[in-house]
Amino acid sequence: MIDTTIDVINKLGLHARASGKLIEVTTKFRSSIQIGKGDKLVDAKNIMSLLMLGAGKGTTLRLVIEGADEDKALEEIQTLFAAKFYEAE
Repeated sequence: MIDTTIDVINKLGLHARASGKLIEVTTKFRSSIQIGKGDKLVDAKNIMSLLMLGAGKGTTLRLVIEGADEDKALEEIQTLFAAKFYEAE
């Protein structure tokens, strides 16, 4: 199991388009992927749950991944966040 944090660094935070891109990544994996603030974790494969987080720029999110492909899932999620969801600034 991986239990780590990830920072939201893109200008608009985890808004609809960014959440959609995150869903594209998370749904490729069999692992359970949860994201949230502190103990309030939500399913990172559910767009409505992601939008309800209200994670703006500068938010530190907890990321919990468990399963056979957890390392690859973490790598791709970190890449997406680091690339600021491939949005123009």
